[in-house]
Amino acid sequence: MAYVNSTRATQSSVSDRFSGVFAAVSAMMQRRRIYAQTLRELRSLSDRELTDLGLCRSMIVEVSREAAYGK
Repeated sequence: MAYVNSTRATQSSVSDRFSGVFAAVSAMMQRRRIYAQTLRELRSLSDRELTDLGLCRSMIVEVSREAAYGK
């Protein structure tokens, strides 16, 4: 019995590499925007509002980081 294996060597072009880098940078910028917006919004809340959410001021950076980048 005979078997035939066919494989193709794929080469990524410069435009493929550029689009991959562009997508990565774009995703990174979007995550940074989410982080900054969450940080800004939480910092604008009063201590009472933060307490209602179950947060304290020392948790703001951690919560913002988790919202943007996951845990």
